[in-house]
Amino acid sequence: MLPLILATGLTSCNASDAPEPPPRPAGPPASGPAPSRSGDPTDSAWVQLMIPMDDQAVALLAMAERRTADPRLRSWATRLRTAQDAELTALRGLRDRMGLPATDVHAGHNMPGMVTADDLVEARAAEGDAFDRLLVAQIRDHLRQSAQVSRSETTAGTRADAKERAKALVTARESQLADLDALAVNGG
Repeated sequence: MLPLILATGLTSCNASDAPEPPPRPAGPPASGPAPSRSGDPTDSAWVQLMIPMDDQAVALLAMAERRTADPRLRSWATRLRTAQDAELTALRGLRDRMGLPATDVHAGHNMPGMVTADDLVEARAAEGDAFDRLLVAQIRDHLRQSAQVSRSETTAGTRADAKERAKALVTARESQLADLDALAVNGG
């Protein structure tokens, strides 16, 4: 019905009734699509991966307060949890500015560096030295993998704010891994 109405309306106008077309803007025509608010797929994928990776790591780090046998490891885990909470706030802000959904598109994915639901179940059942070994292994893997993924974002991403956040994350991960390694060398 709409095409019929449009056709009828257009045929009832004669050339003298038709408004002049607007002038064309000066300058070269646009080339390609306008930039996406979300950046390129690398930027989006990086943000959408880092948030659940950090969320799961924070859940494991939260258990250290009650389950670890080593007070130095407990203190380190508390500092790391605080840092990752702040990182999550920044990543969620970036995600929101990019217009990405708040849903976890990686839910149920068991990928390198991701503390899984099974890992959390195992951690809840462990205490003392057993918990410490699990915590160190899982968090070391998380720190390494999130640094690797973030390095990729710094070279392949296109959004300046995402690349800056990724660069800061790589620097933080290097420091966090060095601190963890120092704990292990000193008996942690």
